[in-house]
Amino acid sequence: MLTLTLRKLERDGLLTRTVHPVVPPMVEYTLTEMAQELHKSLLELTDWANRHGDAVAAAQADYDREHNC
Repeated sequence: MLTLTLRKLERDGLLTRTVHPVVPPMVEYTLTEMAQELHKSLLELTDWANRHGDAVAAAQADYDREHNC
């Protein structure tokens, strides 16, 4: 399953796969620039969610109270 996921990420242009000609075989995966940009965006989204999670929960509770949910 891991191999399939890594191959899909490589196909999507998010990973670069390097096979080293050694015994035992060694394969190295690195993030592409596109993947590094995505990672940065996901970290920013996670930070936003952490900062605003309580406010979102409070807004949901207020809405539910007002709409008898």
